[in-house]
Amino acid sequence: MMLEDHKPIRLGTRGSALALWQAETVLDLLSREAPMRDVDLIKVKTLGDRRTDVKIAELGRTAVFTAELDSALLNSEIDLAVHSLKDLETAELPGMSLVAVLPRGPVEDCFVASCPFDEVKKGARVGTGSVRRAAQLKRLRPDLEIVPIRGNVPTRIGFVDDGSVDGIVMARAGMVRLGLAHRIASVFDVNDLLPAVGQGAVAITVRTDDTEMNRIVGGLNHAATWRIAQAERACLRKLGGGCNVPLGVSFAYVGDQMVLKAKVYNVDGSEVVEAELAFDAESDGATAGLLVAEELLKAGCARLFESSEETEDK
Repeated sequence: MMLEDHKPIRLGTRGSALALWQAETVLDLLSREAPMRDVDLIKVKTLGDRRTDVKIAELGRTAVFTAELDSALLNSEIDLAVHSLKDLETAELPGMSLVAVLPRGPVEDCFVASCPFDEVKKGARVGTGSVRRAAQLKRLRPDLEIVPIRGNVPTRIGFVDDGSVDGIVMARAGMVRLGLAHRIASVFDVNDLLPAVGQGAVAITVRTDDTEMNRIVGGLNHAATWRIAQAERACLRKLGGGCNVPLGVSFAYVGDQMVLKAKVYNVDGSEVVEAELAFDAESDGATAGLLVAEELLKAGCARLFESSEETEDK
């Protein structure tokens, strides 16, 4: 009979190439944190994976890339779930906890095309499934035609290769992690195209009452990224949104301070409300995020909210 302490750890993940990269990274870390435990990868297909034929906003719910993993975790079918942090709802489900985030990768968005973004022709067709990106792109280049696209990373790159669009905007982190950095034509400055909340970070959730997994997974947490994640997620949570708020954020450590900048856009990018505050570098991240959100709300950002999804495929 296998001892409880030696049972394999069941790690839940989506099955896309990027999700599996994230899962394999966590698996490698677990092999050091819990060397006596084997780890089994359990692939879970989410609604967002199954329904690539419709826009995410038309699927009728949020958490389209996480809900099935959440259910598997809460039903004890898996012991932990690995996610892109930006996919996670800001309000945690009862019985489930975000316990760790890994060191953050590149946060910028990038342009995949045959030429850099500043050389793209007038009226070019640029693909993205993100309201946040679409709004900022229209603000940068009102002449562009923004084309909604769906699919995992290779599928979306295929839209460029087959001429369906002139270029696409992607998270730089995903391109780098999948060995596709050579396809990047240019990288956006974060001041021109603010990233999504949690972009570039990998998150791990466990059952709240699973003491052993909380201990093991907690050992993987990266403190600096955790503070950033708490700040950005608190800002979004205070705004009353997840995927329905076209919010861009930028977090940086500047000397002995941390600086959090956030902007909310309307759908066509013609209006923007922004806030930027500096805090002591050791300040509580969640408190910082709440204060920035309050500044946005005072400035009237609520009028810009639209019922559109800011989630995309990975």
